[in-house]
Amino acid sequence: MTDAELKEKLMDRFTTANTPMGRWRLGLYVKWKRLAWNLVVGSTHFVKRVLDIVLSIVAIILLLPIFVVIGILVKMDGGPMIFQQTRIGLRGREFKMYKFRSMCMDAEERLAELLKHNEKKEGITFKMKDDPRITKIGKFIRKASIDELPQFFNVLQGDMSLVGPRPPVPREVALYCQEDRRRFLVKPGITCIWQVGERAGGTFEIGDRNSIDFKEQVSLDVRYIESQSVWKDMWLLAKTVPAILFGKGA
Repeated sequence: MTDAELKEKLMDRFTTANTPMGRWRLGLYVKWKRLAWNLVVGSTHFVKRVLDIVLSIVAIILLLPIFVVIGILVKMDGGPMIFQQTRIGLRGREFKMYKFRSMCMDAEERLAELLKHNEKKEGITFKMKDDPRITKIGKFIRKASIDELPQFFNVLQGDMSLVGPRPPVPREVALYCQEDRRRFLVKPGITCIWQVGERAGGTFEIGDRNSIDFKEQVSLDVRYIESQSVWKDMWLLAKTVPAILFGKGA
């Protein structure tokens, strides 16, 4: 059906709505469209959740030896193995995100004095070359993104998804404008479009995420939200591996 034919059909529906029977038919049509849309969205969310659970369980089982080794190395450096940090997720809800600890114990307290060295000009997110808070083992696990592996447990708990906008800390959210808060329309994820450096939308595109500023991150997250699909999620997961191996996620 062409756009002109569709427009004509819709106009006919609204024209006939002037009669009792027409209004009944139009109301029935709207209810059917709403039901069909809810079924499509609901089934997509269901499939995404099932994949999150299945793939996270598989990943945890396969990566268990790495969990043990990294856990021991982090513990030897002093302090707990797992770092729990408050993040903001779906609809602005707070949750505890898990990571292998890669920084010293007083990292959060020292952040205030390091903000003046922030390499991100907009000042919302924080990045600093040779951050003095990072431990020796921390440098390695951050370079290889191994510190993010405990987030598979966040996915199992339902706080996160495998693919979705990265969850920000409350300090960052306090600086958000209303437009930036569109990121909270879906569950946050372990990986996303800008994490693999996909800026132009290319199927095989992998780039350097460090060159993407905050506003572009938001734009790419919104692009994902508006066009997300199970197949897109699977492809982003597949591209995350080479993005890490080739140093694009460093």
